Amino acid sequence: MARGEEPLLSQGRPSSDRSDDRSMEEEDALLTGQKQPRKQGWAFWREIGLFAWAVTATALVIILAVLYQHQQQTSSPKPSGGGWKDGRPTGKRNLIFMVSDGMGPTSLSLTRSFRQTTTGLPMDDVLVLDGHLIGSSRTRSTSSLITDSAAGATAFSCGQKSYNGAISVLPNRDPCGTVLEAAKRAGYLTGLVVTTRITDATPACFAAHVNHREEEDKIAEQEVGEHPLGRVLDLMLGGGRCHFLPNSTDGSCRDDDRDIVDLAKKNGFSYVSDRKGFDGLNFGTGVKLPLLGLFADTDIPYEVDRRNMDDVYPSLDEMAKTALTALQDATENSDKGFFLMIEGSRIDHAGHGNDPVAQVHEVLAYDTAFASVLDFLERDDVEGVLVGTSDHETGGLATARQLSETYPEYHWFPAVLANASHSAENLAYQLRDHIAGKHISPLDTGIKTPPRSPTLPDSASTSEEMSEYIRNLLSTGLGISDATDEEVSRLAHFSSDPWPASYIFADIISRRAQVGWTTHGHSAVDVNIYASDPEQAKPLLGNRENTEIGEFLRDYLDLGDDVKAITKELKSKGKGKEWMGKALPDGKLGNKGDHYEGDFRKRGLMECGCVGEMEGHVH
Repeated sequence: MARGEEPLLSQGRPSSDRSDDRSMEEEDALLTGQKQPRKQGWAFWREIGLFAWAVTATALVIILAVLYQHQQQTSSPKPSGGGWKDGRPTGKRNLIFMVSDGMGPTSLSLTRSFRQTTTGLPMDDVLVLDGHLIGSSRTRSTSSLITDSAAGATAFSCGQKSYNGAISVLPNRDPCGTVLEAAKRAGYLTGLVVTTRITDATPACFAAHVNHREEEDKIAEQEVGEHPLGRVLDLMLGGGRCHFLPNSTDGSCRDDDRDIVDLAKKNGFSYVSDRKGFDGLNFGTGVKLPLLGLFADTDIPYEVDRRNMDDVYPSLDEMAKTALTALQDATENSDKGFFLMIEGSRIDHAGHGNDPVAQVHEVLAYDTAFASVLDFLERDDVEGVLVGTSDHETGGLATARQLSETYPEYHWFPAVLANASHSAENLAYQLRDHIAGKHISPLDTGIKTPPRSPTLPDSASTSEEMSEYIRNLLSTGLGISDATDEEVSRLAHFSSDPWPASYIFADIISRRAQVGWTTHGHSAVDVNIYASDPEQAKPLLGNRENTEIGEFLRDYLDLGDDVKAITKELKSKGKGKEWMGKALPDGKLGNKGDHYEGDFRKRGLMECGCVGEMEGHVH
């Protein structure tokens, strides 16, 4: 073959003695049919050495990566955050405390099964909260084994037990310094986010001191700065506008003519009161602190109803995100972070109303906000921790219900709740407004049923028009198409009063879902404790007294001395002073005690016939 005709791939290919030897070995093998032994020279051992070196280097890289990751996980990953020295926290840090008011362990079971059923998720799919459970809390107050929200929140804010109804006041009538007040004094920014009135017991306990929770007018005054310590709040988002408006104004619920919104503005607060104003906050980037945002006259509607009025009311998650961003931006150049309390307030109200529909949607809304806080902490450079718990359980909720004297079937039916589009409270108000607008007497002639309660007269009956309206309300609002004449009659009888009617609506769907309730009040059950990082919240692992949660909040921000100083200052200005509201005699400090007094029917709200005869329940 001529030079110019050599195969393309052979052109310019170098030759060597090694390649010639290899060619001869291959040629001999082809001629003899026997594989010739290959000589192991320097090049072969060089390749073996290179391979061994590569394996060793790779293994070393993997080991170093694992060690680095472990070091990052066991030390503070926040470059601009704080740490711990001699058992005390150091450096900049943020603390977010979340309260799921009235949420007990069964609330999680109810909501988890509801979510799995309605979205087709597998049985091992759980809520975000479930992945952050670290312990449980005992909840009793000084006046009862069953606490109320005021005593429960005082345990969180002051780290001390008190009587039911106390707003950061102790049984001896002394005010106690709160973690929020101490944080503000130490240079932190502070905030409250709720879905009930901002003057309600839980938020009030962090920024006010009154002898009894009913003093919401005075709580409003203290929250905007008419306080012995001056202004202690930088941000408030929630409901309860009526306590800030003079009683000469529509929508006011104050006993006097004081304009607390105007007082807030004089104390430097910017003020927003509707959805348009909230949207202008731009999820926190458009906030001017201090900020007062009141988006409802009283409570923001239940989430199951609010979602249909999203153009009117912000959600808990939206308010939480707004507060986090606003406080983050405002503390960017500070050596102190912020303290923020976020409350899923209306889980409690759903328990009081024995409404499983409102309950599951409130818990889901809280779970969403909890996830948003976790995401914030993950993205933020400043060290921070989220701790969450409940002040108590409400309703004595059970995911089971016995409807007859026979041995019960082991069932409850989440899908029944999925058919509902409104809360029982919303439907009760719709019924009341229909009666008022139509001027229909609920006792017009019509369907007659035997009474199930002493307060339901034998003459109770329902007109044909009323019956049709109620059945339609049950169908469209609760997805119930098999209402009995008796159920319709009871709703008609109490149609002008939303509270008995709301209990009846809730009972109708609870029975069909086989969800049980033992009370319209609170219970003494232990409640869950959650944390973003179990290591940072190690003092709360296991079963704890609720005051230990308050102690942790104080210690995480290293505010022990500050709380003591503030308590001393408040005591010098409080106890018997008018700013704390009316003084309570000893006999009014919560319940009378935990001893049975013989009358199990006392304090009954009403006997509305909400529960079947076989259940023997007394309201």
